[in-house]
Amino acid sequence: MQTQDQRPKQDIGLVESGNVKIKEVEGITEAEFEQLAEKKDACYNKVKARYKVWPSAYASGALVQCRKKGAANWGNKSKK
Repeated sequence: MQTQDQRPKQDIGLVESGNVKIKEVEGITEAEFEQLAEKKDACYNKVKARYKVWPSAYASGALVQCRKKGAANWGNKSKK
């Protein structure tokens, strides 16, 4: 039986840094994230106005649904 060191290494997108493996992450920096997090979009304002308790699981779910559908369409009943 092969030990972990004897097994052939597979490329799984990890970069070895000493003894610690660090996964490479592409995306935004922490400063950009903080800047984006400060902005309040239309969905945030609509959902916050509707729900009395903020934050709550219901309000967070509604915020996600609003961002999926778009602020212009969220909260309107569908016409059948």
